[in-house]
Amino acid sequence: MAGAIASRMSFSSLKRKQPKTFTVRIVTMDAEMEFNCEMKWKGKDLFDLVCRTLGLRETWFFGLQYTIKDTVAWLKMDKKVLDHDVSKEEPVTFHFLAKFYPENAEEELVQEITQHLFFLQVKKQILDEKIYCPPEASVLLASYAVQAKYGDYDPSVHKRGFLAQEELLPKRVINLYQMTPEMWEERITAWYAEHRGRARDEAEMEYLKIAQDLEMYGVNYFTIRFTIKPLDKKIDVFKFNSSKLRVNKLILQLCIGNHDLFMRRRKADSLEVQQMKAQAREEKARKQMERQRLAREKQMREEAERTRDELERRLLQMKEEATMANEALMRSEETADLLAEKAQITEEEAKLLAQKAAEAEQEMQRIKATAIRTEEEKRLMEQKVLEAEVLALKMAEESERRAKEADQLKQDLQEAREAERRAKQKLLEMAAKPTYPPMNPIPAPLPPDIPNFDIIGDSLSFDFKDTDMKRLSMEIEKEKVEYMEKSKHLQEQLNELKTEIEALKLKERETALDILHNENSDRGSTSSKHNTIKKPQAQGRRPICI
Repeated sequence: MAGAIASRMSFSSLKRKQPKTFTVRIVTMDAEMEFNCEMKWKGKDLFDLVCRTLGLRETWFFGLQYTIKDTVAWLKMDKKVLDHDVSKEEPVTFHFLAKFYPENAEEELVQEITQHLFFLQVKKQILDEKIYCPPEASVLLASYAVQAKYGDYDPSVHKRGFLAQEELLPKRVINLYQMTPEMWEERITAWYAEHRGRARDEAEMEYLKIAQDLEMYGVNYFTIRFTIKPLDKKIDVFKFNSSKLRVNKLILQLCIGNHDLFMRRRKADSLEVQQMKAQAREEKARKQMERQRLAREKQMREEAERTRDELERRLLQMKEEATMANEALMRSEETADLLAEKAQITEEEAKLLAQKAAEAEQEMQRIKATAIRTEEEKRLMEQKVLEAEVLALKMAEESERRAKEADQLKQDLQEAREAERRAKQKLLEMAAKPTYPPMNPIPAPLPPDIPNFDIIGDSLSFDFKDTDMKRLSMEIEKEKVEYMEKSKHLQEQLNELKTEIEALKLKERETALDILHNENSDRGSTSSKHNTIKKPQAQGRRPICI
């Protein structure tokens, strides 16, 4: 009995020690995850778990978003998860999204995972028309999105219609012009082909660098009552509020977060951020060297394949020439045998005719010697003699013709044997030629499927010294200068595309944002967002971007 009571007590204590949990589903831009969370967990515990799982260290840009009726809200770090107005049905769903946006994506976004998540979120906001994007800029952004997904353009792989199932342009842009999907694909592909050589992270960063200049990038819009009440005559501050308390709290939370991020940018980087940037620079340098190595190997592979194809072509050509020479030799030998046989036959015929002519001459002499006493016999004899003379003359002429023909056949036989000798000499010369020209050894790794080439070097090691980092910094500065020069060319391309598709625009389908954008363009104030930001900075104040 005592043992049973002790067993029940130990089981009860073990049961009390196990914490109660609930299931949470986290939805990112490209994945979904589920976690078992303790009931006592605060928002920071769950947020840190998600960031560790993703390998994300730039946590200050992100947050966990949930929906209350028709209003979005963000999970507070210092408040228990279940104390928020979230659904009590499991799994509790949160969306892991960027809450605050960088002013300069290239300088502020360090990790590749951070850049990728921003790229996916900004692209979705543009396609969902939460960020207004002009038609010509939409085509350029679509080309960078295609480069990030498909890599370098290859006409043999990326054939017409390969973008038919892709969502690349806002529906507003598609409906605004009388253009078929094939026409849009043709213009996107034309720019896509110019991005050759850019890796996925580079294409995504180019996308963000263009998107961050859009007027509605990083801006949240709310419906508010604008009672304008200056609180201080010296400072232009507007007092406003919303009809919903949750929206007022959300606006305040975003204002505080943007202000904290603004102050963070103006301070020196922390040790953690400095380490992250150093690692990012080393990783970028390593990737750049790796891309250069792969580019060299690809170039050498292509050269080796071209050389192999050329050698195979020349070998095939030489085999064909050798086959033709053998056939010509065989024909020459057959012709020579036929001519020799015909010459022998003609010579025998000439000898036979000469023999018959001699016999006829003997018969004529015998007849002349025989005295025919009667006139009739004499006449007959004369007639026979005459006939014999005529026959002898014809035989002599035929014998002479046959002799000439035999001489001609001998001459043809001699020419045929000379042609046979020349064909044999050409075949010997071709057999003496090398199959392919000697090649200089290639002092670099080549693909294993290429014969007669040795692969040199199995691995690469990277030693990043101060001089290397200085050289890399100079190259990065040089790239920035080149980027500024390309920006002018890019703007010219955008203007050219805008002019080209302007004739196909349907004016009656323009939205209010299209009209506002065109008016800003006519006034030359499309970058009003930056002007608004920069003007208070010049006066020593910073506006709060919501």
